[in-house]
Amino acid sequence: MKTVTLTLPDSTNEKDVKMQLAAQLFEKGIFSAGQAAELAGMSKRKFLENVGKYGVSVFGETAKEIRKIMDD
Repeated sequence: MKTVTLTLPDSTNEKDVKMQLAAQLFEKGIFSAGQAAELAGMSKRKFLENVGKYGVSVFGETAKEIRKIMDD
C-alpha cells in the first residue's frame, strides 16, 4: 500500500478530511467499503452509516438520482 502525506492547516478537522477522502474513493469505486472505512479510521459498519452525510449512496446512486426516483 502507498503512503500519502498531507500538510493541513491546524484548524482543519483531520477526521473530517479523512472521511471526505474515503467517501470519494468509495464512490468512485477505487476503494471498497472496508478500505474506505480503514482510511477513515472507523469500522465498516460505521463508515456505511455515515457516508451518506457526504453525499455518497451505499447503493451506487447519487443523491440527485435518488431524489429523482423518489419524485417519480
